[in-house]
Amino acid sequence: MALSAAQRSKIRRLSQPRELSPDEEGGELNIVPFLDIVVNILIFVLATVAVTFTASIETQPPASRGSGVRQEIQSEALNLTVFIVNDGFSLKASGGNIAPGCQGVGPGIAIPQRSGKYDYDALTVCATRLKGASSDFQDETQFYVVANPGTDYQTVIDVIDAMRKTPQGDPLFDNVNFKVPR
Repeated sequence: MALSAAQRSKIRRLSQPRELSPDEEGGELNIVPFLDIVVNILIFVLATVAVTFTASIETQPPASRGSGVRQEIQSEALNLTVFIVNDGFSLKASGGNIAPGCQGVGPGIAIPQRSGKYDYDALTVCATRLKGASSDFQDETQFYVVANPGTDYQTVIDVIDAMRKTPQGDPLFDNVNFKVPR
């Protein structure tokens, strides 16, 4: 049986896909543009984050002697302290302040700055000389660092490095202790 023109037109009209209005779309959201924005922001943040590396220096608190039974034989300790001041390095040992040029006991800056820069080589030589001054000091491995509040971190690290080994590469002072200036 043949269909009439009106029937064919109605079938064609009903079989065509119907365009839906935005209200009739079924509640689905197109999140692709949103994901594009999020990915772009994430890439920007990852590209601009500054990478930070931290280093640590292991230190131990200074050893204290107990107040128990008094030992009959007491050895002298060097108790070396390096003061980082604006004019250079001032050193203090159990015998008193170290004189300029690291020659004996006396007041003043033991190692002055040279051409406006700290002299780390002279600090190493002076510490080696002080440690070798007595056989009692040979087993001592700790020293103290005191820095002015304006001293930068790199200067403190350079002092620690200068105090670790003699110019010949032998161990000097491995244990670092920090003090607070008064």
